[in-house]
Amino acid sequence: MGLTSNTVLALAIVAGVLLFAATVWFWPKLSGRTWRALGGRIALLLVTQLALFSAVGLAANKSFLFYGSWADLFGQETSMGKVVDHSMSSEDIKVVDKQKLDVPGGGKPQVGGQILKIAITGQKSKITSPGYVWLPPEYFQPQHKDKNFPAAVVLTGYPGTAENLIKGLNYPMTAFKQAKAGKMKPMILVMLRPTVAPPRDTECVDIPDGPQTETFFGQDLPKAIQSTFRVGDKPQNMGFIGNSTGGYCALKIATHYPQTFGAAAGLSAYYEAPDDPTTGNLFHGDEKLKKRADVLHSVANKKPSGTSFLVTSSQKGEPNLGDTKKFIKKVKGPDRVSSIILDSGGHNFNTWRREIAPMLVWMSGRIQA
Repeated sequence: MGLTSNTVLALAIVAGVLLFAATVWFWPKLSGRTWRALGGRIALLLVTQLALFSAVGLAANKSFLFYGSWADLFGQETSMGKVVDHSMSSEDIKVVDKQKLDVPGGGKPQVGGQILKIAITGQKSKITSPGYVWLPPEYFQPQHKDKNFPAAVVLTGYPGTAENLIKGLNYPMTAFKQAKAGKMKPMILVMLRPTVAPPRDTECVDIPDGPQTETFFGQDLPKAIQSTFRVGDKPQNMGFIGNSTGGYCALKIATHYPQTFGAAAGLSAYYEAPDDPTTGNLFHGDEKLKKRADVLHSVANKKPSGTSFLVTSSQKGEPNLGDTKKFIKKVKGPDRVSSIILDSGGHNFNTWRREIAPMLVWMSGRIQA
């Protein structure tokens, strides 16, 4: 009965429907001019409106994850976060906490996998960013203890939180179900937000005299993943996924680092870094750096190396359809490009949830252990 659970949302919707029906049914009986009748009408209208607004609010919160729990909603979450260091094989990634997946037997990692809350520090960029890692059940099973796994970096949009990838977009649960159904290979997911220098939107750019965000995602992060988890160091071992700003970053980083990432999926990606108050001055007048941040320019001038790309848009509701078609035309063999073009879908969580399952199946077919 958590704040974001389907049960609570369903109860709120049912309550709204029943109270609306009760208002229609009892209204004639409360049509008199007595204080009792007047009070009854007011009470029915108030509780019906409250139920309807509650249902709408719960649906919006479930989609965009403004509040994660009842305590969070009512301001009762006041305890400070805890930092727990766990000895691991790399100094780049520190495990802060561990979570289980809400599936039968999920308390055992070999059954339900495990979600690690982490802090990642880049050796070259000197950037530290929080995130989560999904380790599938097979990672903990004795018969696979010496085997490597494919891995994919997953980024949210801006500003976003890494937690949205777990609760809002359901990446671990979707990967768990798809693998269990035999539709994809078990895959490690490293989930972060692109905002590594909040509140600034750095657009995964190495900003002159500023955050070296491209270096963090293109060099530091892959090395940290490979040295901490059982992941190979070849392009076919690692992919990059993202939505919105994260999708732009995924396509750009994979284009610039084909020796590291063998596949990239940009969900509702745009193809050129914006210039607005959230980004500040990204390029400091450096035209070469600005062109490097232009995905269409970069992919057109990329030396083909066998990188696989997936881009998504919709015929109605997404502003990136035209540029997505341009991107598709600019990819040259042996690089490959695929697409998901929905008939209708806006720039939102609901659209991305429709694309994530088939995208993960596609990614599983492009990267391997």
